[in-house]
Amino acid sequence: MPQKREDMIAETQAKLIKSARESFAQHGFAESCMDDLTAEAGLTRGALYHHFGGKKGLLKAVIQQIEDEMTTRLSAIKSQAPTTWDAFINGSIAYLNMACEHEIQRIMLLDGPAVLGDPSQWPRKNCCIRSTQLSIEKLMEEGVLREVDSLAMARLINGALFGASLWIANAEDPHAASSKAVDAFLTLASGLLKSN
Repeated sequence: MPQKREDMIAETQAKLIKSARESFAQHGFAESCMDDLTAEAGLTRGALYHHFGGKKGLLKAVIQQIEDEMTTRLSAIKSQAPTTWDAFINGSIAYLNMACEHEIQRIMLLDGPAVLGDPSQWPRKNCCIRSTQLSIEKLMEEGVLREVDSLAMARLINGALFGASLWIANAEDPHAASSKAVDAFLTLASGLLKSN
């Protein structure tokens, strides 16, 4: 039975994304050669341009895939937490710790902003902010947090976490930086708690 066109497109895109992801993680965006990564995928440069418009478009697709995986991992961590507050804290700590992972460092935190510009303007950033906003609103409804503007606080928290992740990714010792960032975040987050 012949393969459906949609399946062929999805397969081609998956091959290019896999090849690019490996190359970007190993060599970085600037040092990744389009001819090498298309050859690795068993495809042509024309396929890359057709599906992604070029190397930059391919980087966007790789980042989207990594973001999806990070979201899945964070959702699993949050779902294991016994309370909404624990879910908020555990998810935030896990996000900071992910900045120690080589692939996330190189592709998401170093090359992504350098090539694609300000991450606060990336399409998925609004989803992260909205998710944090909903958590803050739920925590206020539960009486755990003091009353704050939930959108402003979500933007501040996301900005702080992403800024700390950039610092971790660029640190000489990312694990030590992550540990310091987690401690600082816990202190910061405790200031949101409603005093009894």
